Parts: sequence; structure tokens; C-alpha cells
Amino acid sequence: MNKPFTTPTRVAIAGATGRMGQMLIEAVRASGDCQLAGALDREDSPALGQDAGAFAGWASGVPVQADLEAGLQHAQVLIDFTRPEATMAHLAVCRRRGVALVIGTTGFTDVQKAEIAAAARDIAIVMAPNMSVGVNVTFKLLEMAAKALSAGYDIEIIEAHHRHKVDAPSGTALKMGEVIAEALGRDLAGCAVYERHGHTGERDPSTIGFATVRGGDIVGDHTVLFAGTGERIEISHKASSRAGYAQGSLRAVRFLAGQRAGLFDMFDVLNLR
Repeated sequence: MNKPFTTPTRVAIAGATGRMGQMLIEAVRASGDCQLAGALDREDSPALGQDAGAFAGWASGVPVQADLEAGLQHAQVLIDFTRPEATMAHLAVCRRRGVALVIGTTGFTDVQKAEIAAAARDIAIVMAPNMSVGVNVTFKLLEMAAKALSAGYDIEIIEAHHRHKVDAPSGTALKMGEVIAEALGRDLAGCAVYERHGHTGERDPSTIGFATVRGGDIVGDHTVLFAGTGERIEISHKASSRAGYAQGSLRAVRFLAGQRAGLFDMFDVLNLR
């Protein structure tokens, strides 16, 4: 099991040279209660060996490394916004070393999710498809709206992201669907519609529809439409930068300081249960 965190909390960042990784490094630097303790990247990264703060013109004293054991040697918690395969490799080392984990990666299979849950018996993990405080408050609003609009309203989820995003629908959109389906007493796997083409027939009122947009540098837009007769209600969250994800991740780090083991999400972090 991981030990209680010391202050400042020693944080390692996975995908340290990516856009999200750099935002996280800057957030750790500015936090006052966290300290950069490791910076991980792929074996083919041209930044290996460079100082992790070089992109911002400051010396962190932490080199970018591909060696997981070395990169996590001094860390108490790892923040991971990478790809499922990379996250699973990081998970194994974190579990062995007793390093807590904040997972913002999306696109896991059911088998991978089960492996994460098993690892949480030994280490503390916060896993959420979106670390933004605003997005998680939006989840709560959707739960309330779905219960109040349980009959007579068609539900559609529209999401838009940058051209480089590789999974669709986004993990945030899927979480929105899960929150709504649970509030309605449904199983998302049985009522989700992910694509429409050709002659589809009339809309089944029990379904939850998804639409995906990919283009440009859109950070992340999500809208849930409750369309009734004579009115429609739209609940939206639009991200203009990744700063909100970084700040939410640090709130997750602080939450983990009081946890020995277990699998948590941002509802636990923000006390939204």
C-alpha cells in the first residue's frame, strides 16, 4: 500500500512533453504544495534526457525519462493522461512501488478497467474521463436533469474535439451517457446509439444518441440536448484550454493524500455523491 504523502507532494507526470503533460508540469510548479519528482515519455521521444521544465525556460532538475522505475523512484503519485496501453504499463510499476495514480486516460477496454480495479486493492487511484471541476459539476447537473425529464424528452449528446483525438465518442461524452442512463434506470450499453446512416426509421424514445465532431484544435466541447415537445434544454461545457484539467488533477492528487488504497473518481474528490 502507498504511504501517507509528505509535503510537498512529490508528483510524476506521464507524457511529460505533450500538451497536457506540459500543462501539468506548469500547474505543479505553480501549486505551492506539489513538487515535480518525475517526467516520463516514450522511448522515441527527442526530449529524453532534457530537463522537464526546458519548454518553459526553467530548470526543474528533473530529466525526461523513458525508464519507468527510474522515473517513479522519488514519486508519491503519478498523473497519467496518455494512451491505454501506456497507462497499463505505468499501472503495473505504480502498483509494485506503492505509487498512487491519477488516471485521465480514456478508451480503456472492460478487461483493462478490471485490471485497474484490481490494482486499486493495493494503491489509491482516482480515475475519471475528465478531471475538470466544471465538467464534473456538469455530470451532477445532468443527473438532476435526467431524473426531472425522464419522460417526453429525447436525449442527444454532442461532443467536439481536436483532430488528434483517437477515440470516439470521448470518454467525457460516454460518462455523460452513463450518468444519464443510471439516473433513468437504464443500461447505456443497451440504449446508446452511436451512428445514424440511411433509412433509420423513427427515433426510439428510450435511446441516448451520440454525435462526434473532430477538427482543428478544439480542446473539448460537450452538449447534452433534452428535446421535448415545444421546448429543449441544453446543458453544455466548453473548455478553452487544458488548465481546468490540470487544476482538477491536482485536486485529485490532494484527495489521494488521505487514501491508502481504493478506486475513486472526481465525484469522490469533489464530494458530489
